[in-house]
Amino acid sequence: MAFSEKIIETRQKALALCKEYFARPDEIAEFNTLKILDAMRKVKVSEAHFNTTSGYAYDDIGRNKIEELYAEVFKAEAALVRTQFVSGTHALATVLFGILRPGDQLIYITGTPYDTMQTVIGYATDSPGSLKEFGILYDEVPLKDGRVDFDVAKEKITTKTKMVVIQRSCGYMMRPSLSVDEIGEICKFVKEINPNCICYVDNCYGEFTDTKEPIEVGADIIAGSLIKNPGGGIAPTGGYIVGRKDLVELASYRMTSPGMGAELGASLANNRLLFQGLFLAPHVVAQAVKSAIFAAAFFDLLGFKTLPALDTKRNDIIQAIEMGSKEKLVAFCQGIQKYSPVDSYAAPEPWDMPGYEDQVIMAAGTFVQGASIELSADGPIREPYNVYLQGALTFEHSLVAIMGAGQAVEDLNK
Repeated sequence: MAFSEKIIETRQKALALCKEYFARPDEIAEFNTLKILDAMRKVKVSEAHFNTTSGYAYDDIGRNKIEELYAEVFKAEAALVRTQFVSGTHALATVLFGILRPGDQLIYITGTPYDTMQTVIGYATDSPGSLKEFGILYDEVPLKDGRVDFDVAKEKITTKTKMVVIQRSCGYMMRPSLSVDEIGEICKFVKEINPNCICYVDNCYGEFTDTKEPIEVGADIIAGSLIKNPGGGIAPTGGYIVGRKDLVELASYRMTSPGMGAELGASLANNRLLFQGLFLAPHVVAQAVKSAIFAAAFFDLLGFKTLPALDTKRNDIIQAIEMGSKEKLVAFCQGIQKYSPVDSYAAPEPWDMPGYEDQVIMAAGTFVQGASIELSADGPIREPYNVYLQGALTFEHSLVAIMGAGQAVEDLNK
């Protein structure tokens, strides 16, 4: 597919605008690479830790070592890092069900949670087995101009609130993602009201976009996906939970069963992919951040509303673009798919995806199915038809694919 003169010119202009903003992601990647290297040396990672295990997998040295490494990197007391987690939502839900008990109150302080978490909670939509069915009380603090409304939060959080969830990334909303420092301010605010309240961070899409992680600024426990940032694009599946030892232990009893916890769980996949993925993660995340910066500049020049803006500090790998119509949203995703390495001959269409309230369209021609650290794009079929672009193993790939998405949208005008 040939790119039009307009698309090629827009590419050149966007690259010129982006140049000064590319240095910061590279600096962060260098810092985090050193942090991970220091951690790997400290916990003594060796080739023996790459082997697979079977059965109950008692004393799985590879599993135990990757969890020790994650705890060290994220500055936490304990970690669960398992390929048995089927997604980030699974890891996030494991924490909620592991810690909360009937009658406990859960509050989302960052507004309405991501669609898949709404089905886990069960108040916005009926879902069998949800927190609501288990008697967990739920409330949320609506955002004010895209930010946490501390005045309303102060009214809702009480001494009876068991847990406050902080969603680091924007989800399917046009709001700024939270910086680690902002997360720290929220944790401090919550603890001043209720020192015993657990501050839980949904860390998806945010890992290694900063030199710090939420545990370092006061979060009690965090969770995320291995096929997002920390898997470096090569982890085959899985999720992670890190934080206070007692809280991670409670989550482990939900992951397996009471009395078994973290002691079981075989490394069926080669652990090398988890170690190597974490090692690569800072560099790959920098590629993804630079891709998001370029997308912001490129589509702003084409006349679309973008969030974050080009000159905004990046706190995750997501670039939101308001397409304005279903047709443009679909065309964008089909353009990304066309320039993907896998299934590039296919054209994605909206469908009823499990866990989502609205139909969703996803472009994900990825080596690992659904890996959003690889270049992908998705969005719900609802107004104002925002598309959420994330990931990129290489900046060069995203450059071409973003041009392809722009061309597909422009071709609608023919």
